[in-house]
Amino acid sequence: MTDIARIAERLPLLRRRAELLRGVRGFFDARGYVEVETPYAVPTPGEEVHLRCFRTTLEQPDGTQEARFLHTSPEFAMKRIVAATGLPVFQLARVWRNGERSALHAPEFTMLEWYRPGADLTGLMDETEALLRAILPPTLLRADGGIALDGPFERLTVAEAFTRYVGVDLLAIGDDAGALAEAAGTTLRCDETWEDLFFRLLLERVEPAIGRTRPTFLTHWPAAQAALARRDPADPRVALRFELYAGGIELVNAFEELTDPVEQRARFEADRARRIALYPDQNWLMDETFLEELANMPPCSGIAMGFDRVAMLAVGASRLYDIMWLS
Repeated sequence: MTDIARIAERLPLLRRRAELLRGVRGFFDARGYVEVETPYAVPTPGEEVHLRCFRTTLEQPDGTQEARFLHTSPEFAMKRIVAATGLPVFQLARVWRNGERSALHAPEFTMLEWYRPGADLTGLMDETEALLRAILPPTLLRADGGIALDGPFERLTVAEAFTRYVGVDLLAIGDDAGALAEAAGTTLRCDETWEDLFFRLLLERVEPAIGRTRPTFLTHWPAAQAALARRDPADPRVALRFELYAGGIELVNAFEELTDPVEQRARFEADRARRIALYPDQNWLMDETFLEELANMPPCSGIAMGFDRVAMLAVGASRLYDIMWLS
């Protein structure tokens, strides 16, 4: 099938995607957010261990060359803007993640990110609910049933989810992979780490059970999965982070942001060591400008939403590519 035929076939879905984009901008405009644009080709694409990036070269007029990478998220740049201005900001950004292609993954896709100074995790969940209710129909129709958006979304901690669906006390077990496997009634695989097992149980037992009839916020992740979130002062075993699931699809990842540059540097260094050990070609300079400016960032919460996945739910599509103009 030609591109012309493919676009013609998907045009009703693509028009709905355009309506969603207008709805997103209208929602944030009404709440006083500033839409920003940040560079896509950057010296440092991020520090996440398993995300693989695209590499390119910047050629200066004098002939010198510098490594650049297509960013996997605009997070660092947007936090620098918040640190400089104190303003709530949002961006509909193109992002790139190499080696990813499936019904729910593409190497290039659209990410909606926003950062709200003064918001805590609860406030950000409230705002996320309000956004989805504003741009989506009250019920999302899926092959396995409807997902209601007109009532409160479920809010479930990771520890509660593991108790309910895996049958283990995740926080009491700690980072002992063998103990977690035994408690979960499974066999620890060869070279499987605690993190590997945690995500296997999450993928196999928790994710299929949540967000089926109403969206579910999965909150308060183990501290080892804090990423750029700050730890919970009330329980340092967990981080102030949530993800949102609907219809078997992860839609968002959000943090009550860490603003301590010393702790953030330590986390970056640990992640860099792991990433380079696993993927030696995924090596770049640390973002010293981000770390320097992080100390000026006000208390803030931030969120990344896979816009294409939201569009999929809105139109009842089964593949990401059904709601992309070209692939």
